[in-house]
Amino acid sequence: MSLLQPYFQQCPSSFTPAFSISCPCPTFYISVSKRSFISCCSSQSQTTVVIGKIDSRITERDEIRLGLPSKGRMAADTLDLLKDCQLSVKQVNPRQYVAQIPQLSNLEVWFQRPKDIVRKLLSGDLDLGIVGLDTVSEYGQGNEDLIIVHDALEYGDCRLSLAIPKYGIFENINSLKELAQMPQWTVEKPLRVATGFTHLGPKFMKENGLKHVIFSTADGALEAAPAMGIAEAILDLVSSGTTLKENNLKEIEGGVVLESQAVLVASRKALIQRKGALDKTHEILERFEAHLRALGQFTVTANMRGSSAEEVAERVLSQPSLAGLQGPTVSPVFCKHDGKVAAYYYAIVICVPKKALYRSVQQLRAIGGSGVLISPLTYIFDEETPRWRELLSKLGF
Repeated sequence: MSLLQPYFQQCPSSFTPAFSISCPCPTFYISVSKRSFISCCSSQSQTTVVIGKIDSRITERDEIRLGLPSKGRMAADTLDLLKDCQLSVKQVNPRQYVAQIPQLSNLEVWFQRPKDIVRKLLSGDLDLGIVGLDTVSEYGQGNEDLIIVHDALEYGDCRLSLAIPKYGIFENINSLKELAQMPQWTVEKPLRVATGFTHLGPKFMKENGLKHVIFSTADGALEAAPAMGIAEAILDLVSSGTTLKENNLKEIEGGVVLESQAVLVASRKALIQRKGALDKTHEILERFEAHLRALGQFTVTANMRGSSAEEVAERVLSQPSLAGLQGPTVSPVFCKHDGKVAAYYYAIVICVPKKALYRSVQQLRAIGGSGVLISPLTYIFDEETPRWRELLSKLGF
């Protein structure tokens, strides 16, 4: 099987589409593998996209289903996040695709490929899922039944970006605008782009005015395509950019299609119709929010002499790094001196971000703090999770 598998074909008239989209787009092509449900025919007047019908039914079952990535770094990081939130996944057999989270009753975990998680959310076979935003955008294609419950799980960071060679006719091309203005791209000889993103890629090119473009799907490493002469550019996920540099490729200004990271996504219909789904989502969301908010935060405790709690608090708040989340907690420390019990010291407790930790300790010492204790935070629970309010608003509650 070759690196790229282009299949350029006219949409067969005998096929009945679930829906079609017409738009003024001269000389715009999409090529996809034979297993895909998408094909595209091109003319000077319109582009028609045909996509297989997605069943949006809510299946009859009592269990709530959470889809997790089955392999790779995303899978490992997802399990780590759940473990950090006291939601460890228990899998009896590592070869099984179904597991449980003991802390969440009546919930099943299903290990699937990321793109299948999105597809099964749309088909009603899953209720919740954790995948990259790029996967939701590519395979969800803006379907209103998909709701992003948490948009920043703090791992899986990458960007979907266009890259071109550093050499040849592209040596002095450094922006998407310059690429679009190159005279080489014509109806007869369009810009060839290798990608696995056959929805986001054409959409991005059309929105940015690149008319003469052909997309080819890939089976392997896209970075080899320009060197092999199969494509002039690639559209792929980029993390550090090291692989691009090692293959003499470069990103260009304006060429980032999407910034992506892991997200918690749900089926709107499941949240509204399936019993218990919304409650489970609330608990998962609260655990995620509390843990992620506590990342990089430390509790700092110190003793300080003072005439009153108010006087000590005033000294603490005079320092820019000692405000904490809402202000310092000041409590009397009772000591026995000459047979009398009195509060000669006050205990100061504040929450400090890691980057300001040492500076905060210095400022505490400067105003009389001693016996400074530091411990990492595990959770910070708000009175109400902001994203929960946003979710209820999206659902119309």
